Amino acid sequence: MDHSQDTALLTALMEAAADAIIVADDHGLMQRTNPAADRLFGYDEGTLIGQSVNVLMPKVLADLHDGFMSHHLKTGEKRIIGIGRDVEGQRKDGTVFPLHLSVGRADIAGTPMFIGILHNLTARRAAQEALARSQRLDAVGQLTGGIAHDFNNLLTVIIGNLELLQMRGVDERQTDLIDDALASAELGADLTSRLLVFARKGDLKPTRVDLRQQCRDALAILRRTIGERYTIRTEFAKTLSAVMVDPVQLQSALINLALNARDAMPNGGEFLISVADVRIDDEYMAQETDIEPGDYVRLFISDDGEGMSIDAQRRAFEPFFTTKADKGGTGLGLAMVYGFVRQSGGHITLYSELGHGTSFGLYFPALKNTNAAKGKLSGAEASDMPFGTGQVVLVVEDNPRVRRLSIERVRDLGYKTEEAENGDEAFALLSAGAQVDLVFSDLVMPGTLNGYDLAAKVRQEFPHIKILLTSGYASDVISGKMGGSADDRILHKPYRQSELAERLQALL
Repeated sequence: MDHSQDTALLTALMEAAADAIIVADDHGLMQRTNPAADRLFGYDEGTLIGQSVNVLMPKVLADLHDGFMSHHLKTGEKRIIGIGRDVEGQRKDGTVFPLHLSVGRADIAGTPMFIGILHNLTARRAAQEALARSQRLDAVGQLTGGIAHDFNNLLTVIIGNLELLQMRGVDERQTDLIDDALASAELGADLTSRLLVFARKGDLKPTRVDLRQQCRDALAILRRTIGERYTIRTEFAKTLSAVMVDPVQLQSALINLALNARDAMPNGGEFLISVADVRIDDEYMAQETDIEPGDYVRLFISDDGEGMSIDAQRRAFEPFFTTKADKGGTGLGLAMVYGFVRQSGGHITLYSELGHGTSFGLYFPALKNTNAAKGKLSGAEASDMPFGTGQVVLVVEDNPRVRRLSIERVRDLGYKTEEAENGDEAFALLSAGAQVDLVFSDLVMPGTLNGYDLAAKVRQEFPHIKILLTSGYASDVISGKMGGSADDRILHKPYRQSELAERLQALL
């Protein structure tokens, strides 16, 4: 093979590679980059050539890198060369993300050249964090299940002895004492049975059910219980797959979540229950929800109440964790719901913002050969998705992890991105002259401008800029009090990549 063939083969290999490949000289100046590297770090094709590799990493790592390279060139010691390691990369827009870096060395005409292969670890890191959360709850569940089992044995002995005493004939004063003791022991038995559901060791009796009917049955009870200050809205899909769940436990979970919503709205309010089929067939959606790909029936319960802090959200499903200890809360309600959903083969998600409300999503595996035809659920295949041509999308999101994921999704669809962590910062960027074609903003954010406010100001000041709003709430439960307009069609989280692609194309 002659030199021109070698060059053509190297070019083809670099362009075909899904991972980023960078070739740099002994001064750390980049001589070649492949398209994957340009996309990963957010640079136009060819603009990295001649720049230092230090622009691709945070300053602290860049300083260390210079020291590593200097040491290697002087001593030949391989601290990086030939040894893969996890590092942090920095995009052109300043965002930092996790990478796996492998470096090789080649001496060409006596001059050392270095080849770096970089693999984006963002998705893997998110999956590891989700697994760690799940394992922590599983460990707590195992411990809880063991304790509950032992307590059940003790309570069985206590209840049995108390009943024997009753049968042997006792006076009225003793009867009252035994009745109180029995009532307390039975309350303890009820608590341990709920703990066993959390630990996924309780006995479920699953049957084929329609979640819409189950919700109607629960609402018949709830409407009599929660009072007139609360409005319950429903959004039920016209066709729906059946699921296999224990109807008694499902009713209990629904009532538990609804009463939680009521408690979060002490002065009255609205909550919404929605049911629909959903297909998780998109790596981004699976990553966002921590759910295995497949067909599910999704039940959302949303309220416009007080919302939950980040710490409360992290610990919400742990047994005995409660923010209502002063009101008699045991901290077992959500633990029981979590255990029931997981034991039913399902998943549960939580989205909340302090001061704006909370939304629980319960995902149950859909049974095959039911109303939902797979073709109707499926969105566009990746090859059929409409792609952008380099238009600039300003991503506005206060949660850093969600913001990173959103940026990655938008870039994968062929758009360039800018970012802001709230509406105030986004409007300041636009006012300073940032060239943007579309604003893609979360609805609920800290600061003076929520998503609706930002949209209204953009329409007034920058009418050429398109707007797309997104929200983790099941429906526009909070839109009324936030000042939403009919112009704002919400893209509800979690959304599929094909839905995002279609919305962006329609707007642009």
